[in-house]
Amino acid sequence: MVSIPKGTRDFGPAQMARRQRVFDTIRHHFRLFGFQPLETPAMENLSVLTGKYGEEGDRLIYKILNSGNFLESLQGEDLHASPGSVAAKICERALRYDLTVPFARYVAMNKGSLTLPFRRYQMQPVWRADRPQKGRYREFYQCDADIVGTQSLVCEGELLALLYLVFASLGLQNNVRLKLNSRKLLAAMASKLGAAGQMLDLTTAIDKLDKIGRAGVEQELASRGFSQSAIAELAPLLDAPIAGFEALDPLMQWLGTAPLAAEGRQELEQILAFAQAQGVPAEVLEFDPTLARGLDYYTGAIIEVKALGVSIGSIAGGGRYDNLTAVFGVPDVPGVGVSFGIDRICDVLEELNLFGTVRAADTQVLVCALDAEGLPDAARITASLRQAGIAAEVYPEAAKLKKQLGYADKLGIGHALLLGSEEHAAGQVMHKDLASGQQTAIAQALLVGYLQGVLK
Repeated sequence: MVSIPKGTRDFGPAQMARRQRVFDTIRHHFRLFGFQPLETPAMENLSVLTGKYGEEGDRLIYKILNSGNFLESLQGEDLHASPGSVAAKICERALRYDLTVPFARYVAMNKGSLTLPFRRYQMQPVWRADRPQKGRYREFYQCDADIVGTQSLVCEGELLALLYLVFASLGLQNNVRLKLNSRKLLAAMASKLGAAGQMLDLTTAIDKLDKIGRAGVEQELASRGFSQSAIAELAPLLDAPIAGFEALDPLMQWLGTAPLAAEGRQELEQILAFAQAQGVPAEVLEFDPTLARGLDYYTGAIIEVKALGVSIGSIAGGGRYDNLTAVFGVPDVPGVGVSFGIDRICDVLEELNLFGTVRAADTQVLVCALDAEGLPDAARITASLRQAGIAAEVYPEAAKLKKQLGYADKLGIGHALLLGSEEHAAGQVMHKDLASGQQTAIAQALLVGYLQGVLK
């Protein structure tokens, strides 16, 4: 039986119309904020991707077998080696895991020709060898906006404003929370627990709090070598409800003079001020001390957008990464960016019934020939409408009128032009408003102007 791989989906015309509305909304705001378009290849060299996403992320990279006899480089002992070491010998390329690392690679390769700060947007699919489930796919689109070449926290404020305006335009302004944390505060937590060298282990574990709960996080921390006393000291953080930026005060009291704590707090407070100055309501901004996002390359603020009232994970996220291009031999190019998850956003809009009526076809007028002799005339009229900017199509057969109008009804086409022998002889066409049923005979020479008035 014919099927598609798990974690992938087909999108029919109706679904694509809804997805396109989301794409168009995001693209409009990207351009409104001055971001420039960019695309990168679907595949990257494996060395570009590995080591950027944490140990779990590295396992989810889709690797591509080398062309030809990819087994020729293997030795007998390789059959007993780890999958990772074998993959390194037979796979030189991989499908991109996200859009940020390929963008950093692009910046490293083209820094000399870029005007800094450089603002780019990118809307392309990515692939992850994840376990498919609701809201989690193996192939999905990301829509990224990044600013590189400046450390100014104004950028974080701009990106929060971008996030809010996009979701407000989609009708989600009352259904989202823009959550913030700082990688510097997470580093201070690790230092406070006497585990400064285990920051990645700490962030990987606590980032799963909303998925596996406190008991699951504590179990994972123990499996990663954290002492019971350190886990117990972290308990108030794992228990505390997320209550906005006032939660910073008790956290700072606990952190005391831990390295980077004061710097992390100061940065978050500045970002909050910049975001509110750009119109982001205070009630949608939320401080979450357990937010980590598990990516190795973040160095400052971390951002995540959660949808309320739906059982779906984050629908957007991002953060500051000031060292990412350094791994490609180009240091000192700070950056910050956010990423919209199109597939999850669409799922949220579907679940909350916020799409409304979206037509699969943009056709405004259907031109119907009532007999075969009228088809050439119908085709000519259709062409003249398109030249005038009116979306039109001709029904390709001189079928019964009921069939032609049924076609228009199914596609949500609101107007039909009927062309029979009488209309042809009189140099006219009959306009039928399919909503009201009203019919009007129009001279063909006046048709374009007439329809432009009707359709405006």
